[in-house]
Amino acid sequence: MIDVKEASDKAKEYLISFFPDAENVQLEEAELTDDKTHWFITLSYEGVSNSVASSLLVGKSVRYKIFKLHAKSGEILSMKIRDIK
Repeated sequence: MIDVKEASDKAKEYLISFFPDAENVQLEEAELTDDKTHWFITLSYEGVSNSVASSLLVGKSVRYKIFKLHAKSGEILSMKIRDIK
């Protein structure tokens, strides 16, 4: 079984492969399911805003992604947007 460090490193690698402009990637949350079969890893990162108006006003925005990993193999099973309200 992979540990939390390995799980977060794999999630970060995966994130960067899809969003190469991501900066300041940080681990926000890590959770191993009760049955120890999956890791849920939440990462935050800064990225350039998609809209011209908000990029002029703000520049970069903080975004969050949740990754589900198989705890034994470390395979990434999903990547979802995490909305913080």
